[in-house]
Amino acid sequence: MPRKVSRYAQVLAWIDRRLIRPLYTERVRRLILQSFPFWVASVLTGLAAVGYEKLFVWAERISFAWLSAQPLLAFGVTPIAFVVAWLLVDQLAPAARGSGIPQVMAGIELSNPRTHGHTAYLLSLRVALVKVLSSGVLLLGGGVIGREGPTIQISAAIFRAINRLQPEGWPQLSRQIALITGGAAGLAAAFNTPLGGIVFVVEELTQTHITRFRTAVFTAVIIAGITAQAILGPYLYLGFPKVQASTGWILAIIAAVATVCGLAGALLAQTLLWVNAYRQRLGNRLQQVGWVVGCGLLMAGLAFGLGTDAVGTGKPLINRLLFETGASAPGYLFPIRFAGMVFSYCSGGAGGVFATSLSAGAVLGESLCQLLQVAPVDRNLLILVSMVSFLTGVVRSPFTAAILVLEMTDRHSAIFQLLLGGLVAQGAASLIDRHSFYEHVKAGFVREAMAQSAQSRLAKEIGENKQHPGL
Repeated sequence: MPRKVSRYAQVLAWIDRRLIRPLYTERVRRLILQSFPFWVASVLTGLAAVGYEKLFVWAERISFAWLSAQPLLAFGVTPIAFVVAWLLVDQLAPAARGSGIPQVMAGIELSNPRTHGHTAYLLSLRVALVKVLSSGVLLLGGGVIGREGPTIQISAAIFRAINRLQPEGWPQLSRQIALITGGAAGLAAAFNTPLGGIVFVVEELTQTHITRFRTAVFTAVIIAGITAQAILGPYLYLGFPKVQASTGWILAIIAAVATVCGLAGALLAQTLLWVNAYRQRLGNRLQQVGWVVGCGLLMAGLAFGLGTDAVGTGKPLINRLLFETGASAPGYLFPIRFAGMVFSYCSGGAGGVFATSLSAGAVLGESLCQLLQVAPVDRNLLILVSMVSFLTGVVRSPFTAAILVLEMTDRHSAIFQLLLGGLVAQGAASLIDRHSFYEHVKAGFVREAMAQSAQSRLAKEIGENKQHPGL
């Protein structure tokens, strides 16, 4: 029976026949045909990233509004939101839980010809949709989550879907390159940081030599970023904070702050792993529901006691500390944000730790500035270094963290101080664990995806045996 040709394949064939084949040599034609689906996926990624960002802004604004007006609502709204976010993931797409970056890393590892079928469990469009819904509900209820890791998983799912839609015989890049490129485009569109997306690929997503996929990554990052900018404008994620990139004695302060923040980031990663490991030992459904409700109630207590500073992505906190004269963070705010990240992530819903790690680092950096009596002129620099260092402690990608913060603020004069902070934090965090949080979680998703595929095959075989018992 001939394979049905999709409308997408018909459009591609028409473009090739009418626009590409008459104008270009065979070598150039093949390169264009390979790249065209990635361009389509990059545009879709830019649109998805913008829509997701607007959803998060709306959800955070709503959560701030109800919490400011009626703080007692937290003890009802937050647990309900946590349960709904968890149920969406648990019932519809278990691989949508958590950040999303470990799922992309696992998908890349499984995207060879022998195991590529397992990637559907991790990176289907169904998973992407559940990711959006669950994280939106969690944020509405006062969760402490980010959208950047989820955007990377959503982007990889889009690239995987477009890659699978190619008609037979169409020259295409490998499934692995599709997922790698999707991850880069997702990060670039989420933060408006094209260099960060490229460095993230090299440092975190793959150990494959970049010459194999550099053109695909570069073009995808550019197209996804331009698409997002066409809608949102050429914005900076954090604006232009005043920074004096001093040298000399301040470098010793930077190293000390980076050490503390790197250790704190590694401690957060270990705490998330420990708590999740305990959660996985809960056997029956009643225990699991009780766990999620408990996380919601604990988060509600933090929200009721501290207000809007305890919930959300933390981006307003960063902006306040960097741009408001005389703004400060009380010493107890960091442990509150730390605990909020643990309760939100370990509830089982969808949500990332990228943005929340940056805000936790900013709060911790401000507290250290007060403790060390840092001069106001150096305060913003130390906060930016703390953001890089805390994120590095969690994800162990110092260059990605430094480039992201650099591009978010356009403070090129501080690049060496940011890199120094990232490298010192990497060394400090390695004293607690040599592997990143994402690496640990990725290994679990690899096992989970393969087990799920094995169960699906077994169920299919049982069904076929029931239909044909005599075979």
